[in-house]
Amino acid sequence: MKRKLWLALPGSILIVFIICHGAREVALAQPTIPIPDINLQVGTGEEPLQLVGTLRLLLLLAVVSLAPAFMILVTSFTRIVIVLSFVRNALATQQIPPNQVIIGLALFLTFFVMSPVLTQINEEALTPYLAEEIAFEEAVEAGGHPLREFMLNNTREKDLALFLEVASLEDPGSRSEVPFRALVPAFVLSELKTAFQMGFILFIPFLIIDMVVASILMSMGMFMLPPVIVSLPFKILLFVLVDGWHLVVQSLLQSYS
Repeated sequence: MKRKLWLALPGSILIVFIICHGAREVALAQPTIPIPDINLQVGTGEEPLQLVGTLRLLLLLAVVSLAPAFMILVTSFTRIVIVLSFVRNALATQQIPPNQVIIGLALFLTFFVMSPVLTQINEEALTPYLAEEIAFEEAVEAGGHPLREFMLNNTREKDLALFLEVASLEDPGSRSEVPFRALVPAFVLSELKTAFQMGFILFIPFLIIDMVVASILMSMGMFMLPPVIVSLPFKILLFVLVDGWHLVVQSLLQSYS
């Protein structure tokens, strides 16, 4: 009777039961390993400084969770990744290079461009704060100065004036008095405009190749053949002959010098 019952079970259920039974036997045969117990408790503190430390920890966790957005908005990542995407679209190679390669190259180029700023932040803010030579507020102010200078050097006055006017803020007397709430969106607008200008220049030679190929195919009466299929090898050949990736990366790096 039991044998008939086993044979009546579906094959998948029988296999799952055998695997679970075997895993149970293996677990029982292994020696007992103590598993650490982790508890998160909320209690009452005896000193106000304990609450301040807890709030700082929560604030730090919030900042870390928003770190990717901060990195995109206050660094050169925006311009670099948009220009690299324009190159791929101009070549019409679909997903070649893939998104992982584009984003990875943009990240490494961002670290290369921002390395002087990061070094200055480390020397003037992070290292003294970890050595308990300066307070937290002083470290934030010292670390924001190099980043502010970088963004101001790459922000158009027109974009910055827009946000200062909308926020009803007075014209800052010096560069150090420019508020971040107006500087960051102005910097992003400037980066977008510069990236689209570079993308337009990159599209011109490839557009010319597409127009020439389309004209030749129409003159030959080959209306059914898509010009993109014929022009793609020529665009790739031209891009390789002029060492296009080298020129694009060189232009990106020199745009921040």
